[in-house]
Amino acid sequence: MRKWIVVAAAIVATSALLPAWAGVAVPPGNRNAEQPDVPFGSASRTRALKTTYEAKYRKVYGLLQRDQELRSKIRAAASQFGIDPIHVAGAIVGEHTYNVDAYDRLQAYYVKAIAYLNSNFAFAYDGESVDTFIQRPQFEKCLGLSGSYDQWICRETVWDTRFRGKTVNGTAFPNNRFSAVFFQPFYAGQTFGIGQLNPLTALTMSDFVHDKTGLPRLDHTDAQEVYRTIMDPDRTLTYVAATLRKSIDAYEAIAGFDISNNPGVTATLYNVGDPEGRARALKVENTARTRRGEAPKLPEENYYGWLVNEKLPELRELFPSS
Repeated sequence: MRKWIVVAAAIVATSALLPAWAGVAVPPGNRNAEQPDVPFGSASRTRALKTTYEAKYRKVYGLLQRDQELRSKIRAAASQFGIDPIHVAGAIVGEHTYNVDAYDRLQAYYVKAIAYLNSNFAFAYDGESVDTFIQRPQFEKCLGLSGSYDQWICRETVWDTRFRGKTVNGTAFPNNRFSAVFFQPFYAGQTFGIGQLNPLTALTMSDFVHDKTGLPRLDHTDAQEVYRTIMDPDRTLTYVAATLRKSIDAYEAIAGFDISNNPGVTATLYNVGDPEGRARALKVENTARTRRGEAPKLPEENYYGWLVNEKLPELRELFPSS
C-alpha cells in the first residue's frame, strides 16, 4: 500500500509541473496566412546563384522523387526514432530551398564524405583546439553531466554566457555561435550533407544516435570522422531524424504541445535550433496568457517551416501516411 501511495504522490507532483494546456496537439497547417520574411542571407545567396526559391525547391523535390533509395533511407531513419518520415523530408526540403542547392544525385554526397575523411583540419579557434578550450575552468559544471546531448548543450551555454563577444584572459572571442567559431573550419555558417547538419549538432546527438542505432559515437578530436558522418547519407539521415525527435520530445515535455503532426513546426525547429530553450520560452508566455484568461499560443512556423506545410500535399505523394 505504501508503494502505491508513493507512486500516486509522484504522479501528482509531476502533473503539477505540467502546464494547464499539456497534451494539446498542434494541428496540421500554417498558423500564418502569409509566409514570414525570409532572412537577408538566404535571399542574397539565392540571387548570387541566379536562381529562385521555387527552382531550388523543384530541384530537391526532383531528387526525392527520382531516388527511391533515398526515400527508403529516409523512411528507415525516421522509423528508428518513431517519427513520420515527412518530418525528415521537410527538413531536407527546407535546407535545400533556403540554404544550398541539392546535388542531382545521391552518390555525390558519398563522394564528398570520402573527400572530407582524407582532408587535414581540426576543430579549433585561433590556434586553440576545442578539446583544450573546453578544459577551461568555466566549463567545470559540464564535467559531471552524462551524455553528449547534455554536455554539449552545457558547453554552448557556457560559451554564450562567458566567452561570446568577450575578452577572456587577453583573448577576444567573436560574437558568434559556438558552432560557427570552433566547428566550421572552412568558413562560418557552413553546413553539410543531405541534411545540412553542422558538426556541433552531430556531436550533440552522438550518444542518442548510438543508443538507438548502434552507430559509433563521434569524438570532437576526430573532425574528419565527424564530417564524414554528416556527409554520408547512410549516417546523416539518422542524425536528422534524431534531431527532429528531440524537438518533438522537448515541446511535449516542456511546453505541453504535441507537434508530431505538424512538419512545418518541426522543420522550423530544425532550422533555428535550441528546441528546449524555445519550448521553455513558449511555456512562460502561455503561463502569462493563462493568467490573463487568454488561450495558449500554439507553436508557429517560420518562413522555412511555412514552405514545408505549404508543400505538404506534394510531399505526401512521396511519403504517404501509414
